[in-house]
Amino acid sequence: MNIKFTINNKPVSIDIEDENTPLLWVVRDILDLKGTKFGCGKAACGACTLHVDDVAVRSCSYAVKFAKDKNVTTIEGLGDVENPHPVQQAWIEEVVPQCGYCQPGFMMATAALLKENPNPTDEDIDKNIINICRCATYYRMRKAIHRAAELTQESKN
Repeated sequence: MNIKFTINNKPVSIDIEDENTPLLWVVRDILDLKGTKFGCGKAACGACTLHVDDVAVRSCSYAVKFAKDKNVTTIEGLGDVENPHPVQQAWIEEVVPQCGYCQPGFMMATAALLKENPNPTDEDIDKNIINICRCATYYRMRKAIHRAAELTQESKN
């Protein structure tokens, strides 16, 4: 089956035998974008979070057939070294990562949250950012989320 979608603002067309293949494996193994991580395979930990039409999804349980004709954004498409996304900049400023494995998923979940709620409270963060970090950098992430909200507002002014 041929499936067409856009990833990080680039159109792609892939031929795949099983349209129920998780989008995670298409992104990592076929498109060779390694920033999106495999964590649990059950949509519980959030390491595989990316955006489909600006909505955060757990790509380990999201069949590639559902990405047809949609816009997919991975951590590689969020920003770059020269022009980091406010979330990426905040993560750098607050020195969030410890091991760093789960951080792309957290950043993608945060970017989606800030798109819906540009000034989240701690309670909003607790309700919406439910990814899991084995290193427990939650305190630094909360600071970074608030900083990313500030940077986002500053970039609009």
